[in-house]
Amino acid sequence: MKKTMKNNLSALLIGAMTVACISISAVKATADVAEKGFVSVSTTANTELPPDVVEISIAVQTDDVKSLQKATEENKLISDKVYSSLSSMIKKENGDYIKTANYNAYPVYNYKNEKKTLVKYEVSNNIIVHTKEIKDAGKIIDKAISLGATNINNLTFSVSSYDAQCNDLLGIAAKKAYSRATVMATSAGNSLAGIKSMSGSCSTTSNTPARLYAANKSYSLDSAISTETSGSSPIQGGVVKLYANLNAAYFVK
Repeated sequence: MKKTMKNNLSALLIGAMTVACISISAVKATADVAEKGFVSVSTTANTELPPDVVEISIAVQTDDVKSLQKATEENKLISDKVYSSLSSMIKKENGDYIKTANYNAYPVYNYKNEKKTLVKYEVSNNIIVHTKEIKDAGKIIDKAISLGATNINNLTFSVSSYDAQCNDLLGIAAKKAYSRATVMATSAGNSLAGIKSMSGSCSTTSNTPARLYAANKSYSLDSAISTETSGSSPIQGGVVKLYANLNAAYFVK
């Protein structure tokens, strides 16, 4: 019995010593890391690319002062024409597509003297055309408006190889960061001893502002947009600027 208790006590003491050693080692390792200095750098890389994709946001808006059904039916009639016609102008085999981005049907009220008066029923269908045929963007806009579309809300140009280009730029930015950190550490009488942290991201901007169109009573379709007399509306994609931003910190020794 005494021998068993003695053995158990020895085991407990050995276990406690082992835990203590591990704890001391962990503290020492943490202290070693904490004692290391580090240098932080921020770098960027950028390039300009010709866009090869455009998204056109087209709105079909209809209203009726008495009936939501009539406003809906009119909207469907116009939207079906727009869908059908524009579908024949894009190349689906190349990844082009048309989709509904948003659809709303609602009453519009006028509030006066705490009274709510129905003004009209309004229906809005927002259509997105995604195509690589940037050269046909003007024709698509003209056709949509000629069929009854009321607004071209936005044009967004982009690059289909975004991920690959972003990876390339982040690689360039990472090399610049290492080179810059090396110079800084060497100048201070140190050398790099591994990465402490690193993060990066990419973003784009286009130098071509979106050109908006609205078909309303003050807007003359005959003089402003006429494929028969003046050709398609001029749309230029310009260039897309791609930026990579990288923040890095390196241990020094």
